[in-house]
Amino acid sequence: MSVKLAVFDCDGTLVDGQASICEAMEIAFGEAGLTQPDRHDVRRIVGLSLPQAVRVLAPGTDPALQEAAVEAYKHAYRASRMEGRLEEPLFAGIADLIGQLRGAGWLLAVATGKSDRGLTSCLASHQLSGHFVSLQTADRHPSKPHPAMLEAALADASALPQDSVMIGDTTFDMEMALAGGVRAIGVDWGYHSSDELRAAGAEEVATSPKHLWELLQ
Repeated sequence: MSVKLAVFDCDGTLVDGQASICEAMEIAFGEAGLTQPDRHDVRRIVGLSLPQAVRVLAPGTDPALQEAAVEAYKHAYRASRMEGRLEEPLFAGIADLIGQLRGAGWLLAVATGKSDRGLTSCLASHQLSGHFVSLQTADRHPSKPHPAMLEAALADASALPQDSVMIGDTTFDMEMALAGGVRAIGVDWGYHSSDELRAAGAEEVATSPKHLWELLQ
């Protein structure tokens, strides 16, 4: 019997974490002595692993300063979470969608640029921890769009690429889906535009969780 697997990105797809990400990146760049990135540019790199994101935001700078920014970001983000200031609200309709998919027999997974700790905390805060059979993060894999996270999720679920779908809000997600041989569906409530998602390989772009549910039927 075939297994249906839906692999979700996290930031920009399940939750809207842009405010906290931008704040932590600004703190990190300030502490590392790097030029502050524009918030629009920060939103554009959400989904990449942290070291890769910093390299994109500070190209050509001293690798030691980039590493300092990476460590400062981790500290700032962790402090925000520990102090109760972290903002990662679920997008409206996502909780219902996850329940619908589980009820219809889908297995669910997450592939994200977050850390293990960050993803575990995020899902727990929304009472979603028990819904996913595989959690893949940047702690254990190359940055998107490398397909390693997706391949690990498929292995965990014993799912075939042709029976699986990658759902995300960035071109990194769509490119990863193509590299992993799975169906690519974008969502338009995240950080890259619908046109960009289609150009990167999305066969469809959902305009709401309800629309996404319809696309998965």
